[in-house]
Amino acid sequence: MPISRRFFTKTTLAAAAAPWIPAQAAKINSTVHGVVLGVQSYSFRDRGLDAAIAAMQDIGIGTVELYSGHVEPKGSREELRKWRLSAPLDHFKDVRKKFDTAGINLYAYNYSFRDDFTDEEIERGFAMVKAMGVKYITASSNVTTAKRVAPFAAKHKIKVGMHNHSNIKPNEFARPEDFEEARKAGANILINLDIGHFVAAGFDPVDFLSKHHEHIVTIHIKDRKKNQGANLPFGEGDTPIKEVLGVLKAKKLKIPANIEYEYKGEDTVAEVRKCLDFCKKALEG
Repeated sequence: MPISRRFFTKTTLAAAAAPWIPAQAAKINSTVHGVVLGVQSYSFRDRGLDAAIAAMQDIGIGTVELYSGHVEPKGSREELRKWRLSAPLDHFKDVRKKFDTAGINLYAYNYSFRDDFTDEEIERGFAMVKAMGVKYITASSNVTTAKRVAPFAAKHKIKVGMHNHSNIKPNEFARPEDFEEARKAGANILINLDIGHFVAAGFDPVDFLSKHHEHIVTIHIKDRKKNQGANLPFGEGDTPIKEVLGVLKAKKLKIPANIEYEYKGEDTVAEVRKCLDFCKKALEG
């Protein structure tokens, strides 16, 4: 089935409407006491890529884990698969140039391999990240999919961090043993630890980070209540954000701590700025 003209037209028009980014900006340094503070660009899901980059510059965030929704057009499952397999790799090189121009380090790309991915679609994800010059993929994946992804990760020498959610159910990442099972697939299958979801599922991210940091490629920083509780502004939930950042600081770990803004706030830029300020203050203690 060919991709519709309307599908591509919508994407082109959206790109044309994006705000202008300066020709070149100085590199943004958001490392505090040795801890790399970044953002998952999903935090800016209410705007397009260029506007999200402008927001990161405004806030002063120098490291990003890129949400695929900022790179891929919207469409049906089949349209998206066809786009992934046919989109020119120059598209992804241009994405990298935008971040370089803005002075932001593009550290990882979020490409969520699922059981319904074809082998071609899996491998295409690695071609995308290589075009962007990125060494890490994060993925909200299925546990069983790790076995299919591992050979491609080894072939392309890319690390894949599996992302956890809080719902404990078969073939989804939530428990420490889910990570353990996936990691059996190969050395390049690692962990993207979401500490808010981990707490909501009943686990201790401080202990897990302390014991397994060598297998963690990125951390998502959010605040949730225990027992599948809600996302809340930083400092109002049960997630030990300060303690997690303290482990990164004490052990001098270079794992990016990426803010993922998911609670309900008034203005995205203002809320992400508050999250960053919270993390900075936590590291001063």
